[in-house]
Amino acid sequence: MTPDSLSELAIGLGREAIWMSLLISAPVLLSGMVVGLVIGLLQAVTQIQEQTVAFVPKLAIMILVLSFTLPWLLSQMMQYTTELIAGIPGRF
Repeated sequence: MTPDSLSELAIGLGREAIWMSLLISAPVLLSGMVVGLVIGLLQAVTQIQEQTVAFVPKLAIMILVLSFTLPWLLSQMMQYTTELIAGIPGRF
């Protein structure tokens, strides 16, 4: 393999890994962001500035979303890992 093809391979693998990590983390992070926004608006309207009021519901929703999406997350990770390992002989 030439150095150019190795660098392209490394960039491609890095891009796939970043995309997969974004895809896997998106449901939990988006749910936390939405709940944080709603609670922030409620705190601004009611002028209640207690930190635990924002932290506990976000944590609960994120755990709930993680528990519902866990089968999908695991299947995505298994599929990515299987494709990555299966592609090793063809890449080198």
